[in-house]
Amino acid sequence: MKLLVRGGRLVDPAAGRDGRFDVLIEGGVVASVAAEIAPPAGCEVVDATGLVVTPGLIDMHVHLREPGHEYKETIRTGTAAAAAGGFTTVACMANTAPVNDERAVTEFIVTEAARHGFARVHPVGAISKGMAGEELTEMGEMAAAGAVAFSDDGRPVVDTELMRRALLYAQHFGRPILQHAQDLFLSGNGVMHEGEWSTRLGLPGIPGLAEEVMVARDLLLLAETGGRYHVMHLSTARCLELVRDGKRRGLGVTCEVTPHHLLLTDQAVAETTFSTNVKMNPPLRSEADRQALLAGLADGTVDALASDHAPHHADEKDVEFSAAPFGIVGLETMVSLGLDRLVRPGVIGLGRFVELLTAGPARILGLETGTLAPGRPGDVTLLALDREVTVDPPAFRSKGRNTPFAGWKLRGAPVGTILGGVPVRLP
Repeated sequence: MKLLVRGGRLVDPAAGRDGRFDVLIEGGVVASVAAEIAPPAGCEVVDATGLVVTPGLIDMHVHLREPGHEYKETIRTGTAAAAAGGFTTVACMANTAPVNDERAVTEFIVTEAARHGFARVHPVGAISKGMAGEELTEMGEMAAAGAVAFSDDGRPVVDTELMRRALLYAQHFGRPILQHAQDLFLSGNGVMHEGEWSTRLGLPGIPGLAEEVMVARDLLLLAETGGRYHVMHLSTARCLELVRDGKRRGLGVTCEVTPHHLLLTDQAVAETTFSTNVKMNPPLRSEADRQALLAGLADGTVDALASDHAPHHADEKDVEFSAAPFGIVGLETMVSLGLDRLVRPGVIGLGRFVELLTAGPARILGLETGTLAPGRPGDVTLLALDREVTVDPPAFRSKGRNTPFAGWKLRGAPVGTILGGVPVRLP
Protein backbone atom coordinates (compact mmCIF):
# COMPACT_ATOMS: atom_id res chain seq x y z
CA MET A 1 0.00 0.00 0.00
CA LYS A 2 1.13 3.54 -0.80
CA LEU A 3 -0.07 6.59 1.09
CA LEU A 4 0.85 10.24 0.67
CA VAL A 5 0.29 12.75 3.47
CA ARG A 6 0.24 16.02 1.59
CA GLY A 7 0.11 19.72 2.34
CA GLY A 8 0.62 19.77 6.11
CA ARG A 9 3.14 21.37 8.43
CA LEU A 10 5.53 18.58 9.36
CA VAL A 11 6.98 18.85 12.87
CA ASP A 12 9.61 16.15 13.33
CA PRO A 13 12.19 17.20 15.95
CA ALA A 14 14.34 14.08 15.57
CA ALA A 15 14.78 14.83 11.86
CA GLY A 16 15.13 18.57 12.38
CA ARG A 17 12.08 19.39 10.29
CA ASP A 18 9.43 22.02 10.91
CA GLY A 19 7.77 23.23 7.75
CA ARG A 20 5.62 22.34 4.80
CA PHE A 21 6.55 18.80 3.69
CA ASP A 22 4.84 15.85 2.04
CA VAL A 23 5.40 12.36 3.44
CA LEU A 24 5.19 9.28 1.22
CA ILE A 25 4.73 5.90 2.92
CA GLU A 26 5.21 2.66 1.00
CA GLY A 27 4.97 -0.83 2.39
CA GLY A 28 4.44 0.50 5.88
CA VAL A 29 7.62 2.58 6.05
CA VAL A 30 8.50 6.15 5.13
CA ALA A 31 9.75 6.19 1.55
CA SER A 32 10.48 9.90 1.16
CA VAL A 33 9.93 13.33 2.67
CA ALA A 34 10.07 16.36 0.42
CA ALA A 35 8.57 19.80 -0.09
CA GLU A 36 6.31 18.38 -2.77
CA ILE A 37 5.76 14.78 -3.86
CA ALA A 38 3.65 13.76 -6.84
CA PRO A 39 1.31 10.90 -5.89
CA PRO A 40 2.52 7.61 -7.42
CA ALA A 41 0.05 5.43 -9.27
CA GLY A 42 -2.42 3.72 -6.94
CA CYS A 43 -1.50 5.94 -4.02
CA GLU A 44 -4.04 7.01 -1.40
CA VAL A 45 -3.74 10.69 -0.56
CA VAL A 46 -4.42 12.24 2.85
CA ASP A 47 -4.93 15.99 2.55
CA ALA A 48 -3.28 17.55 5.60
CA THR A 49 -3.73 21.16 4.55
CA GLY A 50 -4.10 23.32 7.65
CA LEU A 51 -2.97 20.49 9.94
CA VAL A 52 0.21 19.69 11.81
CA VAL A 53 1.77 16.38 10.80
CA THR A 54 3.93 14.66 13.41
CA PRO A 55 5.55 11.26 13.85
CA GLY A 56 3.06 8.96 15.53
CA LEU A 57 2.80 10.02 19.17
CA ILE A 58 4.04 7.68 21.91
CA ASP A 59 2.65 7.32 25.42
CA MET A 60 5.26 5.37 27.32
CA HIS A 61 3.23 4.84 30.50
CA VAL A 62 -0.25 3.33 30.32
CA HIS A 63 -2.18 0.63 32.16
CA LEU A 64 -4.23 -1.51 29.76
CA ARG A 65 -5.41 -3.79 32.61
CA GLU A 66 -5.66 -6.92 30.43
CA PRO A 67 -5.20 -9.73 31.34
CA GLY A 68 -7.16 -9.96 34.56
CA HIS A 69 -8.88 -6.59 35.01
CA GLU A 70 -10.94 -6.37 31.84
CA TYR A 71 -13.79 -4.70 33.70
CA LYS A 72 -11.52 -1.62 33.97
CA GLU A 73 -9.98 -1.69 30.49
CA THR A 74 -9.04 -4.10 27.71
CA ILE A 75 -6.30 -3.97 25.15
CA ARG A 76 -8.98 -3.24 22.56
CA THR A 77 -10.59 -0.34 24.44
CA GLY A 78 -7.24 1.00 25.62
CA THR A 79 -5.70 1.07 22.16
CA ALA A 80 -8.87 2.59 20.73
CA ALA A 81 -8.53 5.32 23.37
CA ALA A 82 -4.91 5.73 22.35
CA ALA A 83 -5.81 6.21 18.70
CA ALA A 84 -8.61 8.62 19.59
CA GLY A 85 -6.10 10.58 21.66
CA GLY A 86 -3.58 10.80 18.82
CA PHE A 87 -1.25 7.98 19.86
CA THR A 88 0.08 5.28 17.55
CA THR A 89 2.26 3.62 20.19
CA VAL A 90 1.84 2.86 23.89
CA ALA A 91 3.93 1.01 26.44
CA CYS A 92 1.80 -0.90 28.95
CA MET A 93 2.70 -1.64 32.53
CA ALA A 94 3.07 -5.08 34.07
CA ASN A 95 0.54 -4.85 36.93
CA THR A 96 -2.00 -7.16 35.32
CA ALA A 97 -3.40 -10.43 36.69
CA PRO A 98 -1.39 -12.51 36.17
CA VAL A 99 1.47 -10.05 36.33
CA ASN A 100 3.45 -9.69 33.12
CA ASP A 101 6.45 -11.42 34.65
CA GLU A 102 6.96 -14.21 32.13
CA ARG A 103 7.16 -14.75 28.39
CA ALA A 104 3.65 -16.19 28.00
CA VAL A 105 1.98 -13.04 29.34
CA THR A 106 4.20 -10.78 27.23
CA GLU A 107 3.33 -12.77 24.11
CA PHE A 108 -0.38 -12.62 24.92
CA ILE A 109 -0.30 -8.83 25.11
CA VAL A 110 1.61 -8.50 21.84
CA THR A 111 -0.73 -10.91 20.04
CA GLU A 112 -3.90 -9.31 21.37
CA ALA A 113 -2.72 -5.83 20.41
CA ALA A 114 -1.88 -6.94 16.86
CA ARG A 115 -5.35 -8.44 16.51
CA HIS A 116 -7.06 -5.09 16.99
CA GLY A 117 -4.61 -2.85 15.13
CA PHE A 118 -5.55 0.53 16.62
CA ALA A 119 -2.05 1.22 17.99
CA ARG A 120 1.27 -0.48 18.57
CA VAL A 121 1.63 -1.93 22.06
CA HIS A 122 5.00 -2.51 23.70
CA PRO A 123 4.77 -4.48 26.95
CA VAL A 124 6.83 -3.47 29.95
CA GLY A 125 7.81 -6.57 31.88
CA ALA A 126 7.94 -6.79 35.66
CA ILE A 127 11.27 -6.41 37.44
CA SER A 128 10.36 -8.92 40.14
CA LYS A 129 8.29 -12.07 40.02
CA GLY A 130 4.71 -11.30 40.92
CA MET A 131 5.88 -7.72 41.52
CA ALA A 132 6.62 -8.96 45.02
CA GLY A 133 10.03 -7.32 45.16
CA GLU A 134 11.85 -10.50 46.11
CA GLU A 135 13.21 -12.29 43.01
CA LEU A 136 14.19 -11.02 39.57
CA THR A 137 12.16 -12.11 36.58
CA GLU A 138 13.58 -13.81 33.49
CA MET A 139 14.16 -10.52 31.72
CA GLY A 140 15.83 -12.15 28.72
CA GLU A 141 12.80 -14.25 27.86
CA MET A 142 10.45 -11.29 28.13
CA ALA A 143 12.77 -9.09 26.09
CA ALA A 144 12.83 -11.73 23.37
CA ALA A 145 9.01 -11.79 23.41
CA GLY A 146 8.75 -8.01 23.02
CA ALA A 147 9.23 -6.35 26.41
CA VAL A 148 10.91 -2.97 25.86
CA ALA A 149 11.63 -2.16 29.52
CA PHE A 150 11.15 -3.48 33.04
CA SER A 151 9.16 -1.96 35.89
CA ASP A 152 7.14 -2.90 38.95
CA ASP A 153 5.11 0.29 38.44
CA GLY A 154 2.40 0.64 41.01
CA ARG A 155 5.00 -0.53 43.49
CA PRO A 156 8.59 0.62 44.05
CA VAL A 157 11.54 -1.72 44.15
CA VAL A 158 12.21 -1.37 47.86
CA ASP A 159 15.00 -3.93 48.17
CA THR A 160 18.23 -2.08 47.38
CA GLU A 161 20.13 -5.22 46.40
CA LEU A 162 17.33 -6.28 44.07
CA MET A 163 17.42 -2.88 42.35
CA ARG A 164 21.20 -3.10 42.02
CA ARG A 165 20.94 -6.50 40.35
CA ALA A 166 18.09 -5.31 38.12
CA LEU A 167 20.19 -2.40 36.85
CA LEU A 168 23.01 -4.80 36.09
CA TYR A 169 20.91 -7.59 34.58
CA ALA A 170 18.83 -5.37 32.29
CA GLN A 171 22.01 -4.17 30.57
CA HIS A 172 22.46 -7.61 29.02
CA PHE A 173 19.28 -7.01 27.02
CA GLY A 174 19.67 -3.30 26.35
CA ARG A 175 16.57 -2.42 28.35
CA PRO A 176 15.96 0.41 30.84
CA ILE A 177 14.64 0.03 34.37
CA LEU A 178 11.58 2.20 35.01
CA GLN A 179 11.09 3.04 38.66
CA HIS A 180 7.98 4.01 40.59
CA ALA A 181 9.99 6.01 43.09
CA GLN A 182 8.39 5.84 46.52
CA ASP A 183 9.82 5.09 49.93
CA LEU A 184 6.92 3.18 51.47
CA PHE A 185 8.09 3.85 55.00
CA LEU A 186 7.84 7.58 54.38
CA SER A 187 4.61 7.50 52.37
CA GLY A 188 2.85 5.24 54.89
CA ASN A 189 -0.92 5.38 54.52
CA GLY A 190 -0.88 8.83 52.89
CA VAL A 191 -3.53 9.71 50.33
CA MET A 192 -2.42 13.17 49.14
CA HIS A 193 0.63 15.43 49.20
CA GLU A 194 1.91 16.21 52.68
CA GLY A 195 1.71 19.96 53.12
CA GLU A 196 -0.60 22.82 53.96
CA TRP A 197 -3.65 21.30 52.32
CA SER A 198 -3.32 17.83 53.84
CA THR A 199 -3.08 19.53 57.24
CA ARG A 200 -6.10 21.75 56.62
CA LEU A 201 -8.16 18.85 55.26
CA GLY A 202 -7.10 16.37 57.95
CA LEU A 203 -5.84 13.76 55.48
CA PRO A 204 -2.66 11.71 55.88
CA GLY A 205 0.05 13.01 53.57
CA ILE A 206 2.70 11.57 51.26
CA PRO A 207 5.80 13.77 51.55
CA GLY A 208 7.83 14.68 48.49
CA LEU A 209 10.74 13.18 50.39
CA ALA A 210 9.29 9.71 49.77
CA GLU A 211 10.00 10.14 46.06
CA GLU A 212 13.27 11.98 46.48
CA VAL A 213 14.91 9.51 48.86
CA MET A 214 14.19 6.64 46.48
CA VAL A 215 15.58 8.48 43.45
CA ALA A 216 18.68 9.54 45.37
CA ARG A 217 19.31 5.92 46.37
CA ASP A 218 18.80 4.67 42.83
CA LEU A 219 21.14 7.26 41.33
CA LEU A 220 23.86 6.11 43.71
CA LEU A 221 23.28 2.58 42.47
CA LEU A 222 23.25 3.73 38.86
CA ALA A 223 26.63 5.42 39.28
CA GLU A 224 28.05 2.05 40.32
CA THR A 225 26.24 -0.24 37.89
CA GLY A 226 25.83 1.81 34.74
CA GLY A 227 22.82 0.93 32.64
CA ARG A 228 19.71 2.99 32.11
CA TYR A 229 17.31 4.22 34.77
CA HIS A 230 14.06 6.10 34.24
CA VAL A 231 12.01 7.95 36.85
CA MET A 232 8.32 7.52 36.18
CA HIS A 233 5.75 10.27 36.86
CA LEU A 234 8.32 12.52 38.53
CA SER A 235 6.49 15.05 40.70
CA THR A 236 8.76 17.19 42.90
CA ALA A 237 11.21 20.03 42.37
CA ARG A 238 13.97 18.33 44.36
CA CYS A 239 13.54 15.07 42.48
CA LEU A 240 13.88 16.98 39.22
CA GLU A 241 17.10 18.54 40.49
CA LEU A 242 18.43 15.09 41.37
CA VAL A 243 17.79 13.95 37.80
CA ARG A 244 19.30 17.15 36.42
CA ASP A 245 22.44 16.58 38.47
CA GLY A 246 22.60 12.95 37.37
CA LYS A 247 22.49 14.00 33.75
CA ARG A 248 25.28 16.53 34.35
CA ARG A 249 27.38 13.70 35.79
CA GLY A 250 26.81 11.58 32.70
CA LEU A 251 24.53 8.98 34.28
CA GLY A 252 22.03 7.13 32.11
CA VAL A 253 19.02 8.69 33.83
CA THR A 254 15.82 9.94 32.21
CA CYS A 255 12.44 11.03 33.51
CA GLU A 256 8.84 11.65 32.53
CA VAL A 257 6.14 13.95 33.88
CA THR A 258 2.36 13.79 33.55
CA PRO A 259 -0.11 16.48 32.50
CA HIS A 260 -1.89 16.33 35.87
CA HIS A 261 1.29 17.12 37.77
CA LEU A 262 1.94 20.01 35.39
CA LEU A 263 -1.54 21.51 35.54
CA LEU A 264 -2.95 20.77 39.01
CA THR A 265 -1.80 21.04 42.62
CA ASP A 266 -2.80 19.52 45.95
CA GLN A 267 -5.22 22.39 46.45
CA ALA A 268 -7.47 20.63 43.92
CA VAL A 269 -8.47 18.15 46.64
CA ALA A 270 -10.13 21.01 48.51
CA GLU A 271 -11.45 22.78 45.42
CA THR A 272 -13.19 19.61 44.19
CA THR A 273 -14.50 18.74 47.65
CA PHE A 274 -12.50 15.52 47.92
CA SER A 275 -13.12 14.27 44.37
CA THR A 276 -11.42 10.91 44.00
CA ASN A 277 -10.52 11.96 40.45
CA VAL A 278 -7.74 14.08 41.90
CA LYS A 279 -6.29 11.15 43.82
CA MET A 280 -3.21 9.71 42.15
CA ASN A 281 0.18 8.32 43.13
CA PRO A 282 2.45 10.23 43.29
CA PRO A 283 -0.07 12.78 44.50
CA LEU A 284 -0.66 16.26 43.13
CA ARG A 285 2.10 18.36 44.65
CA SER A 286 2.60 22.01 45.63
CA GLU A 287 2.57 25.03 43.34
CA ALA A 288 6.34 25.33 43.76
CA ASP A 289 6.76 21.75 42.55
CA ARG A 290 4.45 22.40 39.60
CA GLN A 291 6.40 25.46 38.53
CA ALA A 292 9.67 23.52 38.76
CA LEU A 293 8.28 20.77 36.51
CA LEU A 294 7.21 23.36 33.94
CA ALA A 295 10.74 24.77 33.99
CA GLY A 296 12.11 21.25 33.53
CA LEU A 297 10.02 20.84 30.40
CA ALA A 298 11.42 24.03 28.95
CA ASP A 299 15.10 23.48 29.82
CA GLY A 300 15.28 19.90 28.52
CA THR A 301 15.64 18.07 31.83
CA VAL A 302 12.35 16.23 31.31
CA ASP A 303 12.64 13.59 28.59
CA ALA A 304 9.02 12.64 27.98
CA LEU A 305 5.40 13.40 28.70
CA ALA A 306 3.34 10.39 29.74
CA SER A 307 -0.27 10.01 30.81
CA ASP A 308 -0.01 7.25 33.43
CA HIS A 309 -3.40 6.22 32.02
CA ALA A 310 -4.97 4.30 34.91
CA PRO A 311 -8.62 3.41 34.32
CA HIS A 312 -10.80 2.28 37.21
CA HIS A 313 -14.42 1.19 37.33
CA ALA A 314 -16.78 3.97 38.41
CA ASP A 315 -17.85 2.00 41.50
CA GLU A 316 -14.24 1.81 42.70
CA LYS A 317 -13.86 5.59 42.56
CA ASP A 318 -17.31 6.34 43.98
CA VAL A 319 -16.21 5.96 47.60
CA GLU A 320 -14.69 8.22 50.24
CA PHE A 321 -11.38 9.79 49.28
CA SER A 322 -9.20 7.70 51.58
CA ALA A 323 -10.66 4.42 50.33
CA ALA A 324 -10.51 5.11 46.58
CA PRO A 325 -7.76 3.66 44.37
CA PHE A 326 -5.09 5.96 42.99
CA GLY A 327 -5.11 6.93 39.33
CA ILE A 328 -6.84 8.71 36.46
CA VAL A 329 -7.23 8.17 32.73
CA GLY A 330 -5.23 10.31 30.32
CA LEU A 331 -4.89 8.87 26.82
CA GLU A 332 -7.75 10.94 25.40
CA THR A 333 -6.92 14.21 27.15
CA MET A 334 -3.13 14.54 27.14
CA VAL A 335 -2.64 16.03 23.67
CA SER A 336 -5.34 18.68 23.95
CA LEU A 337 -4.23 19.60 27.47
CA GLY A 338 -0.68 20.02 26.25
CA LEU A 339 -1.58 22.06 23.19
CA ASP A 340 -3.91 24.37 25.11
CA ARG A 341 -2.13 24.73 28.47
CA LEU A 342 1.53 24.30 27.52
CA VAL A 343 2.02 25.27 23.87
CA ARG A 344 -0.59 28.00 23.46
CA PRO A 345 0.59 30.11 26.44
CA GLY A 346 4.22 29.62 25.41
CA VAL A 347 5.44 27.43 28.27
CA ILE A 348 7.09 25.29 25.57
CA GLY A 349 7.08 25.47 21.79
CA LEU A 350 5.22 23.09 19.53
CA GLY A 351 8.45 21.38 18.50
CA ARG A 352 9.39 20.68 22.10
CA PHE A 353 5.91 19.36 22.83
CA VAL A 354 6.13 16.96 19.90
CA GLU A 355 9.61 15.89 20.96
CA LEU A 356 8.33 14.96 24.42
CA LEU A 357 5.76 12.65 22.80
CA THR A 358 7.90 11.20 19.99
CA ALA A 359 11.71 11.31 19.98
CA GLY A 360 11.95 11.42 23.78
CA PRO A 361 10.03 8.24 24.64
CA ALA A 362 11.37 6.47 21.53
CA ARG A 363 14.91 7.11 22.70
CA ILE A 364 14.18 5.88 26.24
CA LEU A 365 12.53 2.66 25.06
CA GLY A 366 14.75 2.04 22.04
CA LEU A 367 11.92 2.23 19.50
CA GLU A 368 12.22 2.68 15.74
CA THR A 369 9.26 5.03 15.80
CA GLY A 370 9.37 8.65 16.93
CA THR A 371 10.52 10.15 13.63
CA LEU A 372 9.37 10.20 10.00
CA ALA A 373 12.85 9.81 8.56
CA PRO A 374 12.98 7.57 5.45
CA GLY A 375 13.09 3.90 6.37
CA ARG A 376 11.28 4.34 9.67
CA PRO A 377 7.74 3.03 10.37
CA GLY A 378 5.03 5.06 8.66
CA ASP A 379 3.21 6.12 11.83
CA VAL A 380 1.68 9.60 11.69
CA THR A 381 -0.44 11.80 13.93
CA LEU A 382 -2.50 14.70 12.57
CA LEU A 383 -3.19 17.69 14.82
CA ALA A 384 -5.59 20.60 14.39
CA LEU A 385 -4.20 23.42 16.51
CA ASP A 386 -7.36 25.51 16.39
CA ARG A 387 -9.92 22.78 16.97
CA GLU A 388 -11.97 23.50 20.10
CA VAL A 389 -12.91 20.54 22.27
CA THR A 390 -14.57 19.97 25.62
CA VAL A 391 -13.42 17.05 27.76
CA ASP A 392 -16.44 14.74 27.82
CA PRO A 393 -15.80 11.51 29.77
CA PRO A 394 -18.97 9.68 28.59
CA ALA A 395 -17.61 9.98 25.03
CA PHE A 396 -14.27 8.35 25.87
CA ARG A 397 -13.24 5.21 24.03
CA SER A 398 -11.63 4.04 27.24
CA LYS A 399 -13.75 2.18 29.77
CA GLY A 400 -12.40 4.58 32.37
CA ARG A 401 -14.14 7.88 33.06
CA ASN A 402 -11.97 8.89 36.02
CA THR A 403 -10.55 12.26 34.96
CA PRO A 404 -10.20 15.56 36.84
CA PHE A 405 -10.48 17.47 33.57
CA ALA A 406 -14.16 16.84 32.78
CA GLY A 407 -15.75 19.93 31.27
CA TRP A 408 -12.45 21.66 30.50
CA LYS A 409 -12.65 23.61 27.23
CA LEU A 410 -9.44 23.23 25.25
CA ARG A 411 -8.09 24.43 21.94
CA GLY A 412 -6.06 22.00 19.85
CA ALA A 413 -6.77 18.32 19.26
CA PRO A 414 -5.68 15.19 17.41
CA VAL A 415 -7.82 14.54 14.33
CA GLY A 416 -6.38 11.28 13.03
CA THR A 417 -3.64 8.68 13.16
CA ILE A 418 -1.94 6.55 10.54
CA LEU A 419 -0.38 3.25 11.57
CA GLY A 420 2.16 1.70 9.24
CA GLY A 421 0.81 3.69 6.32
CA VAL A 422 -2.82 2.75 7.01
CA PRO A 423 -5.27 5.34 8.36
CA VAL A 424 -6.74 4.13 11.64
CA ARG A 425 -10.53 3.95 11.55
CA LEU A 426 -12.19 3.41 14.89
CA PRO A 427 -15.47 1.49 15.11
